[in-house]
Amino acid sequence: MAQKNVAQEWLTQAQASPQAWHFCWALLSPDKVPEIQFFGASTLHTKISRHWTDLPAEQHESLRSQLIAQVGHFSCGPKMVLTRLCVALASLILHTLLDSWTTAVPDLLRAFQGGEGSAEVDIRYQALLEVLVVLPEELQTRKLSAERRAQLQSALTREWSSLCPLLRQILRREEAAGPVKERVLRCLVSWLALDVDLGESEGLLQDSFTLLREPELFDTAVETIVSTISQHDSQRFADSLLKMLPQVLALQEQLTKAVQDRDMETSHGICRIAVALGETHCRALLEQVDHWQGFQALVNMILSCTGMPGHYPVDETSSSLTLTFWYTLQDDIMSLDTEKQTLYLQVYRPLYFQLVEVLLHKARFPSDPDFALWSADDKEQFRIYRVDISDTLMYVYELLGPELLRNLYDKLGVMLTDKTHPSSWQDIEALLFGFQSIAETVDISYSDVIPGLLGLIPLITADSIHLAETIMLTIGSLAEWLADHPLMLPGVLRLVLQTLSNADLSVATVSTLKRICRECRHSLRPHANDILTALQEVLVKQIHKSTQSMWLMQALGYLLSSLPDEEVLGKLLSLLSPHIQQLERLANEMPSPASKLSTVHILGLLSSLFSTLDLNAQGEGQEDVRAARSQPRTNPVSHNTTHRISKDLTQQIKSESAACAVFEKSLKTLIRDFAPLVSQLCELIGQLFSAYPQACALDLTGQLVHVFACEKEHFPPITALLELVTSITMSMFQHGKTHCVYQSMNFVSSADQFLLRRVERYKLSL
Repeated sequence: MAQKNVAQEWLTQAQASPQAWHFCWALLSPDKVPEIQFFGASTLHTKISRHWTDLPAEQHESLRSQLIAQVGHFSCGPKMVLTRLCVALASLILHTLLDSWTTAVPDLLRAFQGGEGSAEVDIRYQALLEVLVVLPEELQTRKLSAERRAQLQSALTREWSSLCPLLRQILRREEAAGPVKERVLRCLVSWLALDVDLGESEGLLQDSFTLLREPELFDTAVETIVSTISQHDSQRFADSLLKMLPQVLALQEQLTKAVQDRDMETSHGICRIAVALGETHCRALLEQVDHWQGFQALVNMILSCTGMPGHYPVDETSSSLTLTFWYTLQDDIMSLDTEKQTLYLQVYRPLYFQLVEVLLHKARFPSDPDFALWSADDKEQFRIYRVDISDTLMYVYELLGPELLRNLYDKLGVMLTDKTHPSSWQDIEALLFGFQSIAETVDISYSDVIPGLLGLIPLITADSIHLAETIMLTIGSLAEWLADHPLMLPGVLRLVLQTLSNADLSVATVSTLKRICRECRHSLRPHANDILTALQEVLVKQIHKSTQSMWLMQALGYLLSSLPDEEVLGKLLSLLSPHIQQLERLANEMPSPASKLSTVHILGLLSSLFSTLDLNAQGEGQEDVRAARSQPRTNPVSHNTTHRISKDLTQQIKSESAACAVFEKSLKTLIRDFAPLVSQLCELIGQLFSAYPQACALDLTGQLVHVFACEKEHFPPITALLELVTSITMSMFQHGKTHCVYQSMNFVSSADQFLLRRVERYKLSL
């Protein structure tokens, strides 16, 4: 590698030397290997692009002639050498186009036309097309002033009208080889970046649509058409867009055949074209009211792409392309003036109801045997696809309103009550998925179908995990509605608590219970014992994974926060006693990886509980809240659980992060009720930071300073802690341990200043 680096540096210096203008031609000699020829071509490009001013003006024409000759010589390959020479020629053109070689493009057209025999003509055309492809690209990548770039772009754009006939001529040659036609398409895409006139490109674009019938050129033709359509400024050419519309609609037959033949590549490409036209130029086409039927046909074509047969992503990959279009169409319709908006709503509201049916059908799960054969990656893509459909349904609701919920409710009612035509669980799940998608983010508190929906749910036989999961998530999405309608809670809670012991439904059920406890806490007192019993059972049996167990503890915090003082302590201790006892046992054991894991898990449970257990935030309405704040309730946590944890953790120093999280959450909840534990906590933080300096101990110290620094009785322990942190930090500096030093110093500096300000303020108040 050392020799290679030296050689690389030497070659780079050689390219920059004045002699490079001469030896580059020798390196392009036919007797050299391609790698040496490539270095010669790269050297030539380097000299032209970076050292142009070193070349005398009288040598420019000679350089141009030699370079064109070399491009012609390498037109048969190697490809990498030809491309590099073409880039060098493009760079030369950009240097001279505005002064000494204003006829560069016409001269190139003459230089590379002609030849004897079809093969030679194709070879010369390939060289010409390669130059034309890289010329706009070189302009885009070259460092130029804005003024010169604009002048060069304008000069090249003027040549487009003379290029188009030649490009069409090459495309229409029957004997033209596929690679030649492919380069023509690449040339069109490259020049479109120069903002050429779309009207002048209509013929080339029409030929590109024709090439969609040629399998070997299909992909390139699709890329060309999509790139052309996706030029946002092409909206200026409304006539061209209207001419393009029938060409896109004419692809419907080819699309239908591709779907029947299960040709995913062809159907995907045609869908891309239709979506590109509809999405990029939706507003422009809507403005053409006289041509509304043509645009409606395009929308129906896109709807057929959305409803592509089969399951995404195993049987098809096209339907996901269309989802953004429906947002665009809805937004553009609603932004029109009143008259046009009224017209288009009459046309497209029924179509959006069809869209909902299509989306729910596409969201259906496959049969259980088929789904079991899917790869993990396919299942994950399907999950993400359903999320995208859910977002689309939520947005569509803004257009269709409550009528959409009524429509879904009526269909679900028919499915569950019609015994003559039993429905599959997939169909039922899809409708519930639609409800959940809308209720998750949209305010449906005024909807009159929710009581009926909750009445239908118990009629569903959940013979699939996916169906049962969606039932739970649907109930969870209605938690805010349930808070305003507590009479519906008993039936809902009964269903949720029955499902709580099913580990396969862990995420859905636990998250639903947590949402209900958070939103409906003030209505849960009659059901508190049932909920606590169910929670205690699943926690003791460790049915759920660690994350879901944390959620259960958060749900418990919400529930206990709404109960009277006299009930909280007994319920809290009965629930936490097994965990505290286990923590005490672990504290008396020899430290081990297993004991540390168990300790961290228990601390996580307690931390989750303290994050939501707030006994001073009870009451409904601002007056109750103010009263609670002015007369804080004694928090049992401060005198029991937290004290015991602090005592046990002196034996389990290594669980620092989890320990700090417990006290951080409890300190945020208790605020000044934490006062009896300040001294003990300062001592514990000092032990933690002395053994394992980490950021979490600093964050916890910062909270202590902010809450208690103005209270004189807490000055000694807090000051001692700050002195210890400062001392340890300085020691770390001296020993070169910088992994925590910078955060420590920043913290100590800000904390000391804060403490000093509090002390001065306290003295002034006296």
